[in-house]
Amino acid sequence: MDSRVSELFGGCCRAAAPGGGGGALRGRGGLGGGCKAKKKGGRGRGGKANNPPYLPPEAEDGNIEYKLKLVNPSQYRFEHLVTQMKWRLQEGRGEAVYQIGVEDNGLLVGLSEEEMRASLKTLRRMAEKVGADITVLREREVDYDSDIPRKITEVLVRKVPDNQQFLDLRVAVLGNVDSGKSTLLGVLTQGELDNGRGRARLNLFRHLHEIQTGRTSSISFEILGFNSKGEVVNYSDSRTAEEICESSSKMITFIDLAGHHKYLKTTIFGLTSYCPDFAMLVVSANTGIAGTTREHLGLAMALKVPFFIVISKVDLCSKATVERTVKQLERILKQPGCNKLPLLVNSDDDAVTAAQQFAQSPNITPIFTLSSVSGENLDLLKVFLNILPPLTNSKEQEELMQQLTEFQVDEIYTVPEVGTVVGGTLSSGICREGENLVVGPTDDGKFLQLKVCSIQRNRSACRVLRAGQAATLALGSFDRSLLRKGMVMVSPEMNPTICSVFEAEIVLLFHATTFRKGFQVTVHVGNVRQTAIVEKIHGKDKLRTGEKAVVRFRFIKHPEYLKIGAKLLFREGVTKGIGHVTDLQGITTKENSLEETLGTGGLSF
Repeated sequence: MDSRVSELFGGCCRAAAPGGGGGALRGRGGLGGGCKAKKKGGRGRGGKANNPPYLPPEAEDGNIEYKLKLVNPSQYRFEHLVTQMKWRLQEGRGEAVYQIGVEDNGLLVGLSEEEMRASLKTLRRMAEKVGADITVLREREVDYDSDIPRKITEVLVRKVPDNQQFLDLRVAVLGNVDSGKSTLLGVLTQGELDNGRGRARLNLFRHLHEIQTGRTSSISFEILGFNSKGEVVNYSDSRTAEEICESSSKMITFIDLAGHHKYLKTTIFGLTSYCPDFAMLVVSANTGIAGTTREHLGLAMALKVPFFIVISKVDLCSKATVERTVKQLERILKQPGCNKLPLLVNSDDDAVTAAQQFAQSPNITPIFTLSSVSGENLDLLKVFLNILPPLTNSKEQEELMQQLTEFQVDEIYTVPEVGTVVGGTLSSGICREGENLVVGPTDDGKFLQLKVCSIQRNRSACRVLRAGQAATLALGSFDRSLLRKGMVMVSPEMNPTICSVFEAEIVLLFHATTFRKGFQVTVHVGNVRQTAIVEKIHGKDKLRTGEKAVVRFRFIKHPEYLKIGAKLLFREGVTKGIGHVTDLQGITTKENSLEETLGTGGLSF
């Protein structure tokens, strides 16, 4: 992580150097940005004559497949194509993109209308064979010297869900207070436009004071589904979350975070603990980059969460004001600390290109301009979210599932007639109903036995939880007072390492004076949030803004469960820094302490 990201935290934003830090977005990939691909001279198969239009060569891994044509394949060839489609769907965790009319080396050849019709018919048969649906994303003409127009078609293949295995992406929603975050989520998930006075956001608030002030102070979750044909599934057609889950093959879970500065610790906890796949930074068109916007942008970059930007409230502003806000954002994104390439989305074609490029290149930052009142450009955001692919492939998911069970405790509730309920994310392994786990560490470093009575995911019952999925687990009559945020529930065989003292390699992003031994900071590591004291700075007496060092921290209250390599973020007032854990000084306990704890401190079911 470049220490220059400290500019975003410190507020000393520099303008991009002339000719540096980005420039216009080139080579947008996909099928281009609305231009016809042209090639002079003859069309040699794979030959490079006078700069022919190319896509990147087809990769063996991933969920993108190039096909020149699929016209009347033999039965043997058809079976091979079906097997290939299953592989691509597995790589994309239920989604694949087919480029028809493109050779394996990426040459845009194109097909005649008759060939394209036959190819799409074959593709539809292949999809039916594997239980999937296809949706044409876009078509492009490729101009050759021949008189026959030739086209390239981009098709999304999405598998119909089975056993609740829909694709689930988590999107954290960031932005300054009053930028329209909750209103935008209300419009997306409820299917009704706002009345201009915040009616759409009322269903998202969890507390009375949030309704009275209109400001989010807690973390709430909202879901938006897409079926196998790419159509939106939300509360306008479905009465309950269960119905949305049943009808959807892809689910977007929005994590609505607080925008006000006094709730910053809640926002940081949401970003570190809930492991979002992406972040959506909402900026009000009439106020531009104000308040905590720059700080939220810095947090997303520090934690390496890919983000896209939504400029809201364009109905309140003139076109010139919106353009000024866009230019302000582009200037910040291109500066050396960010080094991003902004991509303004103005059409469906741009939205498709943005979704594909965004997942492939960490430097692309799509920008949407929309209104939650008039609904302007709202469909472009839905197209983008529909096509947005997952960051991890099926192989990485399988590797996580092979490991021992580890569940992060982020929320704790007491539900009438159910008992104690914990919410969080399964980091690794598989968790089933009725499974026996241990939870800890307690204040004295022990782990207690418990039993998972039932599981709910996206507000609907679920028997099995897999790595990477968020859910709530009912623990029956387990004493709630023994639990706290930051604990983990793990398999009894894991023998987890806990520590009060740890070392981390850090970058001090911003500090008013010097950072010394004895300084106290609030440390965020995953779902852990606790005050720690700086015991030692290796090789130095003090640190200043932008400097790196290995620092030893000690938690002041109780031990925590940490992992080497985990991302770390610390803060205290205006002081902020990031890094990763490099060493743990594990607490040594008797070999039978876990057994003693299981026998005495836990509850039997």
